Amino acid sequence: MQAGAMRSTATRPNPAPGLFDAAARCLAEPDPARKQDLTAQIAVAWAAGQLGLDADTAGPVGEVPGRPARPELVAPHQLTGRKLSSPRGRAALIHAVAHIEFNAINLAWDAVQRFRDLPSAYYDDWVRVAAQEAQHFGLMRGRLRDLGHDYGDFPAHDGLWEMARRTAHDPLARMALVPRVLEARGLDVTPGMIARLRAVGDQQTADHLAIILREEVGHVAAGTRWFRYLCEQRGLAPLPAYFDLIATHLTGPVRGPFNLADRALAGFDPEELTYLEALSAGGGRNG
Repeated sequence: MQAGAMRSTATRPNPAPGLFDAAARCLAEPDPARKQDLTAQIAVAWAAGQLGLDADTAGPVGEVPGRPARPELVAPHQLTGRKLSSPRGRAALIHAVAHIEFNAINLAWDAVQRFRDLPSAYYDDWVRVAAQEAQHFGLMRGRLRDLGHDYGDFPAHDGLWEMARRTAHDPLARMALVPRVLEARGLDVTPGMIARLRAVGDQQTADHLAIILREEVGHVAAGTRWFRYLCEQRGLAPLPAYFDLIATHLTGPVRGPFNLADRALAGFDPEELTYLEALSAGGGRNG
């Protein structure tokens, strides 16, 4: 990465309150609507230079994300069926996406408030991601309400935050495993969801998912950018480092097929994609 691409943390003023405390407060907020509002406010304040990088004065890193009492969190095999031929099945699918987007707000703010010694451009990226994830959650919650449901009406699982716990010790692992594995999987499966929804006549949900897909490419690209930056800082070759982290932290198989075009836009290089396809075909993890 070119040196000029990174702005020094000294280029922003450091008034109170700071970004890290603001991000921790938003992470801890349990009410979804309030979390959305706080996210938007913090993003505006950061863009306006009203929040500093307050590592020396910030409070402790928050460990527990704020969540509403519902949805009930269950094992993946206990989740509600999602047959798109029925309104309830579509609502279950929409709820699943809304839950992913709600968790993604928390993941973005955790990436901000947990890792406090990175360039200012890192925080630019993850504040932007948090703001977009909050908008995505709003889109999907709105569709749930259109169908007579709301967020919390269906059970959900905790897989995304489980990976956040496993990678809390290291921003390199976080960038590799959350944006470049879990969120990248969304690039693979969302085009098929859009096609299925259009086939059953739900154009509005399909249009919302198309917005989400387009912006999620940028989120995965941010993960790629900072994964490679951290590899460079540590003198690591990105490809073996990536697949070593997959082998260490991923409990299940690498799943395909892959949306190669969007993964390429998100920064996956041809060698990585070839290796991923071989790993998926083999039905296992690296190593």
